[in-house]
Amino acid sequence: MNLTIMPLSILLGLSVALLTLGLYAITALRRSGCSRQIYSISLVMCVILLGLALAHLLSTPAPVTLTLPLGLPWLGVHFRLDALSAFFLIVVNLGGAVASLFALGYGQHERAPERVLPFYPAFLAGMNLVLLADDAFTFLFAWEFMSLSSWALVMAHHRESANARAGYLYLVMACFGTLALLLAFGLLAGPNGGYDFATIRADALTPGLAALALILALLGTGSKAGLVPLHVWLPLAHPAAPSHVSALMSGVMTKVAIYGFIRIVFDLLGEPVAWWWGGLVLALGGITAVLGVLYALMQHDLKRLLAYHTVENIGIIFIGLGLALAFQGNQMYASAALALTAALFHVFNHSLFKSLLFLGTGAVLTATGERDMERLGGLIHPMPWTALAFLIGAAAISALPPLNGFVSEWLTFQAILLTPELPQWLLKFLAPAVGALLALSAALAAACFVKAFGITFLGRPRSPDAARAYETDRYSLTAMFILAALCLLAGILPGLVVDGLGPVVGLINGGAQLPAQHSQPWLSLAPVADVKASYNGLLVLLFMGFSAVLAIVLIHRFASDRLRRGPAWDCGFPDASPATQYTAGSFAQPIRRVFGSVVFQAREQVMMPPPGDGRAAHFEAKLCDPVWDYGYAPITQAVITISTRANHLQYLTIRRYLSLVFGALVLLLLGMVLWR
Repeated sequence: MNLTIMPLSILLGLSVALLTLGLYAITALRRSGCSRQIYSISLVMCVILLGLALAHLLSTPAPVTLTLPLGLPWLGVHFRLDALSAFFLIVVNLGGAVASLFALGYGQHERAPERVLPFYPAFLAGMNLVLLADDAFTFLFAWEFMSLSSWALVMAHHRESANARAGYLYLVMACFGTLALLLAFGLLAGPNGGYDFATIRADALTPGLAALALILALLGTGSKAGLVPLHVWLPLAHPAAPSHVSALMSGVMTKVAIYGFIRIVFDLLGEPVAWWWGGLVLALGGITAVLGVLYALMQHDLKRLLAYHTVENIGIIFIGLGLALAFQGNQMYASAALALTAALFHVFNHSLFKSLLFLGTGAVLTATGERDMERLGGLIHPMPWTALAFLIGAAAISALPPLNGFVSEWLTFQAILLTPELPQWLLKFLAPAVGALLALSAALAAACFVKAFGITFLGRPRSPDAARAYETDRYSLTAMFILAALCLLAGILPGLVVDGLGPVVGLINGGAQLPAQHSQPWLSLAPVADVKASYNGLLVLLFMGFSAVLAIVLIHRFASDRLRRGPAWDCGFPDASPATQYTAGSFAQPIRRVFGSVVFQAREQVMMPPPGDGRAAHFEAKLCDPVWDYGYAPITQAVITISTRANHLQYLTIRRYLSLVFGALVLLLLGMVLWR
């Protein structure tokens, strides 16, 4: 075997082995220890895939291709391993390895393992094959396989009506996305039908067709990633799946969609790009970021809250990609390198802290059987290690230094600060507005996770289930703390990650990438060549540690040692009942009143009985989802109406059916004549 294609061959072999493992799971379900066996093998395979992808990225060789005589007879099956696919393979298999490790403990509590185990390795295989595909047929086949296997995992608990609805909506949106990608690849292939990616790169499209392909790629990949207004399936489907699958879908599968967008728009469409492409993607990213976090703030279900935060972070990634397109459209490749680095860094970061948070939620769900924050509380006492891991993930997703979420958002702001150099006035106004939206979403994200952590882990238990909680198993804790450690390492040593992203950025940015960061003093991060701004996560960590130690020493040295007693501040409620605590709804009420009345048309109804009336007071807040109510609901109603009125067509006589067929044939022939 040619040594240059050996890594690609091994990657393909392991992907096929994951598929085979799914088939084996069907026959081994009744054996004892089957769950641990499947997840252990998946863990080992993901670790090997991760190591191969990391080795390829760090060695930065030329792209490796492989063609197999399968698939369409005249096309074959093409595979390719380059820096871009290697980076996303790292994201996918790191998430897959940690989720498999978590599942070694969590899987013992799975209610329907026979509906999860066969599809879990198949889902991992599908995501890997999407990243390795080098022609449209293979890409779409692997994409659809990934979608269907994840749909099967969403439907694992199909007897719950909410899960069945989530699975149906996910299937509809997945089919819509695949159709959009099919049309996009049809445009890219052109009249000659060159469906392999090498031929597509060689053939340039006209500006109009290229713009149409961009819009179709946005629809196809945006529906899978959760870009507003294509996000409606995500907050339903992600919570419906088992927690380790939710971590993969939210933290990993959405990144495969980001890969699809980057591969099509930054690679296959070629250059030059129109400057307004960046404006379109930038605006969609800003709207998605703010709406995602506002939706999340209104949620009481932990999994739905995290799913909506995925929408927010997808928006942040698209802000970086939109900036990169705008810079590339003006041949500002050094600035585009900064924006692309920020977007790819956030891809990696989000896969870490979102997976960590979903796994923490899975541990809470196992220990209490509850996802509703209103029925949790006080879990920091029986689950201290889970609480610590969840707190690290919450701080990371809130973009607090010295964790990784801060670095990628800081890099995005640095790219926004370069937009005054753009010549188009629309972009000069749009970029600062999106920067303000990004700042707003970061502040609201911090508020949201103060609510999520505080209501879930602090205070007193609000239900008997929360009072009976227990710490999760060692496999789950190990998985969570691996991700927590990576969040910290990527935050205090971001220059190493930026250097690792250099080959990826250079591949899709005409060779331009950020200056090497590993040689910066004190491991600082200075993304702009003339050092307009820099960040040092290690110094921030040391300063925080020194400040904490100094505060402790000063308090113990100079504070009074006299014992003073006084009544505890109880917010005016002397009753010690958990019912007097802050709730998730009361925490979000000020934000709901500020933004909800405009965005969600929020309405509050209060029923306060008069004095002497023994009835309980009642409060209800009603929210409207404008995207669903004004976008999807009318379409749904129109489809139902048309199908109802056309229902009589299935009861026609044979003569009328023949007449309809004849009329349709005449219209088609007439259309062909007019077309010529």
